[in-house]
Amino acid sequence: MIALNTVYRHKFSFTQDDVILFAKVSGDNNPLHLDAEFAATTQFKRPIIHGALASSIFSKIMGTEFPGYGSVYLKQVSEYKRPMFVDTDYEAVFTVINIDEAKHIADIKCEIMDVATGKKTTDGLATIMNKDHF
Repeated sequence: MIALNTVYRHKFSFTQDDVILFAKVSGDNNPLHLDAEFAATTQFKRPIIHGALASSIFSKIMGTEFPGYGSVYLKQVSEYKRPMFVDTDYEAVFTVINIDEAKHIADIKCEIMDVATGKKTTDGLATIMNKDHF
């Protein structure tokens, strides 16, 4: 069983190929994500990763590693605080902040940090059901 205040960390990065594939799957072909010349004219000066692609790391980890297989996503709220870029090292941090053992449900704080700067890029909260872990 996973206890209250348990913390799980996962380092990752995305490539431009990941961004292109996500654009194809999602249909979000905004040039801010795909066109370096266009992105150079924006406040970001280079292409940024889709926010939903960044948040997909939450689904990956909670569905396969922490708490893991059998997890059912009930809710995800994400706030994008800073842009994320390809080929940059990030760390996702998951903290269990509430558990309802009777319903096998937990609220998990989800954050993404830029490894080099230590700055938070994404803040979130997920509600997960997993009968084997809560």
